[in-house]
Amino acid sequence: MNADVGVDVVLPAGGRIGGDFAADVGTEVKALIRLGGRTVLERTIEALRGTGRVGRVVVVGPDAVREAAAAGRADVVLPEGRSGPENLFRGLGWLREADGAGDPARRRVLLVPTDLPFLTPEAIAGFLDGCPEDADIVLPVIERAAFEARFPGSANTYVALRDGAWTLGCAFLVDPDALERNRLSLDRAFEARKSQWAMARLLGPRFVVRFLLKRLVVTDIERRCEEILHCRAAALRGCSADLAFDIDAHTDYRYAAERLTDTPPPHPADRRAAL
Repeated sequence: MNADVGVDVVLPAGGRIGGDFAADVGTEVKALIRLGGRTVLERTIEALRGTGRVGRVVVVGPDAVREAAAAGRADVVLPEGRSGPENLFRGLGWLREADGAGDPARRRVLLVPTDLPFLTPEAIAGFLDGCPEDADIVLPVIERAAFEARFPGSANTYVALRDGAWTLGCAFLVDPDALERNRLSLDRAFEARKSQWAMARLLGPRFVVRFLLKRLVVTDIERRCEEILHCRAAALRGCSADLAFDIDAHTDYRYAAERLTDTPPPHPADRRAAL
């Protein structure tokens, strides 16, 4: 990617948590979980700004995130929609309106969720440096060995292919027009994102069979996505594992808190045992 042009960023910050997890961290908004004295949203924006490669930062989320977004020097905070994909398109729409005809050199936009506690400028810059210039959608994939070496003892989900076991990183460089053309497919992928089987079904029955038989490699999935989406898709290998550790569960938070020198609150089961 051209390092001379700052890439604009959309940060969806509407993810919620509940139950004991929310009670322990003091918020129902994942982006506002505090680690190392700062919210994850602040940490995310600071990591992006630290690359020296970022243009405008657009946060999409509830009113509660405005203070943290301002502290991290976001350019604008937009009200959230009804779903994750809608939040992405709200951010992309704001950038499109702000640009008018737009600058082709700044066409692609970086999408980053706000639940990545270990995100660093180096991880982001490494991803951007590796993105092919002609790709419409680029996403990072990380090998299991690399993730487990970086985060020993943590839990994660891997897709077993013929060329290794992989997990998906959580940063996406996209052409907004390509995303808009495939809005229905994005909605379906968002609904299926927690299930390997549901994701495999989106690629068709032949792929399900090949997946079960472990005959697929990463490039097979790239080509199938290109056929479905009618655009150039690229899965970028060799990316930092920091792009793949997200806070989906209470255990993820506790792991991150310990690594980032916070003292995590007692787990509910620990409290009950002490009574």
